[in-house]
Amino acid sequence: MSKEDTPYSYEQLEKFATIIKEKTGSFHPSIGIIAGSGQGVLVEAVQNAITIPYTDIEGFPQSTVAGHSGEFVVGKIGDKDVLVMSGRLHLYEGYPAWKLVAPIRVMSLLGIKTLIVCNAAGGINRDFKVGDFMLMKDHIGFPILAGQNPLRGPNDERFGPRFLNMSDVYSLRLRKLAHSVAKDEGLSHFIREGVYLMASGPSYETPAELRFFRTIGADVVGMSTVPEAIAARHCGMEVLGMSMVTNACIMENDIEQKTDHQEVLETGKRQGESMCKLISKIVEKMDHKEQNGA
Repeated sequence: MSKEDTPYSYEQLEKFATIIKEKTGSFHPSIGIIAGSGQGVLVEAVQNAITIPYTDIEGFPQSTVAGHSGEFVVGKIGDKDVLVMSGRLHLYEGYPAWKLVAPIRVMSLLGIKTLIVCNAAGGINRDFKVGDFMLMKDHIGFPILAGQNPLRGPNDERFGPRFLNMSDVYSLRLRKLAHSVAKDEGLSHFIREGVYLMASGPSYETPAELRFFRTIGADVVGMSTVPEAIAARHCGMEVLGMSMVTNACIMENDIEQKTDHQEVLETGKRQGESMCKLISKIVEKMDHKEQNGA
C-alpha cells in the first residue's frame, strides 16, 4: 500500500488541527458548518472572520470543484464561535472515502460538537420546488452500500466505536429548532423534510435511475454529505443536514431540458441569502446543551 493509499493516522490529523488552532487566535468553535455548491455566501455571516486556505495546511486534501473555495473560516455568528468549511471533498474528485472525512475528524479534534452540513441537491419529490430547503431526516448512501464507507478499515476508538448506530444520524431536536427559526423568520414556506440520496457523480443521474430513487423513498439526490454525516456521528457530533433544492430532476427521456452545474450554482446564489439567514439564526438560538451535543 502506497503512502497515498494509507489513511491519515490520528497523529497526522492532530497536526492538521494544530495548524488550524494556531491560526484561530482566541476563537474556540464548538459549531461546524459545511457549505455546499454555490453556498460560499455562508461565510459572509461570520463576524471577525479568520480565513485559513487549505493550501496553508501542509498535506491537507484540496477541493477542486467550482463553487467550493477550499478554506476554513473561523469567527462568530452572534455570540457563538463557529468554523465554516467552504470547499468540501467528493468521491468523484478521486478521493477515497477516508480522505473525504478527514476535515470532520479534524473538526472533532478542534472541539466541534455540533455540525450543520449543507448541500445542493436535485429535487426528486414533485412537491418540492427549486429554492426549497429540505431538512434531512434520513439518507440513502449508494456509494456507502457499495463499499465506500468512510469507517472502512482500522477503527480508532479515540474517534468512535467500530460499529456505529445509524438510526438517529440527523438530530430531531435540531430539526425542530430549524422549523421554529424558519417560522419566526418567515421562511416556513421554503422548509421541507425528507430523505437525501447520495450518488457518486460526477455525471448526473439518468431518468431511469431517478425514477428508481423515487420508488425507494428518496426526496432529493446529491453527491456528498453522507460520508461527512457518518464520520460526524462516529465522532459523537450532533448533526443537522440541510439540502437546498437547486434543480428539478429530469425523469423523462428524450426531452430538451438538461441539468448542468451552472444551474446549481445560480440557484445557490439566488437563495444563498435566505439560507444564510436561516442558518445564522439557528446557530444563534442553539443553547448550551445543543452546542455540546447532549
